[in-house]
Amino acid sequence: MPKMLDPTMDIHQLAGTGTFSFSAIRPDELEATEYTLATVVVDETGSVYGYEDQLLEMLKAVVQACKKSPRAENLMFRAVAFNDVTREIHGFKPLDNVDQNRYAPLVPDRLTALYDATYEAVGATSQYGANLVNYDLDINGIIFIITDGYDNQSKLKAENVAQKVKEARKNEDMGPITTILIGINAKEYKRQLEKFKTKAELTQYIDAGDVTPESLAKLGAFISKSISCQSQALGSGGRSQLLSF
Repeated sequence: MPKMLDPTMDIHQLAGTGTFSFSAIRPDELEATEYTLATVVVDETGSVYGYEDQLLEMLKAVVQACKKSPRAENLMFRAVAFNDVTREIHGFKPLDNVDQNRYAPLVPDRLTALYDATYEAVGATSQYGANLVNYDLDINGIIFIITDGYDNQSKLKAENVAQKVKEARKNEDMGPITTILIGINAKEYKRQLEKFKTKAELTQYIDAGDVTPESLAKLGAFISKSISCQSQALGSGGRSQLLSF
């Protein structure tokens, strides 16, 4: 649930649910004519204890790298953390409005509602994107879900996520939403995560290997470059070419 926000932001109830809501900048505050909606969803379950600070630094590095992109003025960013609930770090806002140095520490605890978090991220991107299209803006989206484990707590199923992905595709006025599932320290769950990617009809699964400063730096660079590529595809009617990790 988003916290009380400044007057430039609105809170939206995710359609069809009584559980999820998200925040986003008001359309009349926007200056560009096209935007890529980028969301990073980070695992803060009990199993990430010990490297939560490294994950947070990676998230900050992604924002910083995106701010240096030639497409920075056309990017909106949203950050989310999840365990058995989904917690919005901040809603969709232009990069200039994001101060990554004010991100609070992740608090590892509890179980893994991976399906719920993915459903929420896809739904929020699709719903807000459709709203912006009504303001004659060109919109596409890209979502990264980073986890070190597999679902053991969601109320929703992989099939529910797939349905939400299909609904997003039906919005012909909005550009495509790319969904990338990323496993870190998740070697033992690779088969389950690949199965989730397939059943939920996500775009790509990446095994980022064990958590080290080098691997997280590489992951951060991959995410920021993928966001930039997705933004460059705006107006083409298609998604950007998927990058290899």
